[in-house]
Amino acid sequence: MLKELSYDFVELPLAQVMDLSEDEFSSLVNELDDRNLPCKSCNNFFPQSVRLTGEHTASPAVIQQYIERSLRRASRLGAEKVVFGSSGAKNIPAGFPYEKAYQQVVEVMRQAAPVAGDLGIAIALEPLNRTESNLILNLTESIQLMEDIDSPHVRLMLDYYHFVLENDSMETLCAHAKELIHVHLASPAERRVPDLGDIAIVYLLEQLGYHGEVSIEAFSDDPYDDLAAARKLFPGKLYCKQSACGA
Repeated sequence: MLKELSYDFVELPLAQVMDLSEDEFSSLVNELDDRNLPCKSCNNFFPQSVRLTGEHTASPAVIQQYIERSLRRASRLGAEKVVFGSSGAKNIPAGFPYEKAYQQVVEVMRQAAPVAGDLGIAIALEPLNRTESNLILNLTESIQLMEDIDSPHVRLMLDYYHFVLENDSMETLCAHAKELIHVHLASPAERRVPDLGDIAIVYLLEQLGYHGEVSIEAFSDDPYDDLAAARKLFPGKLYCKQSACGA
């Protein structure tokens, strides 16, 4: 369906990709190759089972092993970027100090950054919204996290849905547009496939110097018609997140 609609690649959820057996994963890689439909980005870096914050985090060895195995799979898929939102893994447990949890995330990302860099992958930090997460909720916090990690392999991304829900700063976005490496796009109304009114943000970003990828990360009851309509809104390339659109 995505090939028929002239989409350029899928964005796959890395935590779910890691649930596949080696045979299942090889079949996935082969299917994408056969269809000439690459997976150039992955979202959902860490599963909830690999706890990153709190008193009962996964051990450093378990976290390191997951980082290495998951990023190797992302590389085999051809992914150039992995999105770090991962609310289930990073959300701060009740009563646990914010600053301590934040520093735990910094250290995990410092573990992940060189592994990603060696594989030619950049990590994109995704601010979420407060109904889903309690850590890294806006671009300002994401910028601070990027600076504290201090790696050329960790950069910013914009999720338009979360951006609007959090009433995030357009001034901050404009000031840091050239540091973005990825965009997720959905209509803020019920997180549906974007329409004409939602794509203005993409053209604004282009004017500000962003020329990277855009993935649709949205729900749809009629993915074929919705994605066909969305594709026509863009004269250039547009990317679709496989796990969200149901393709």
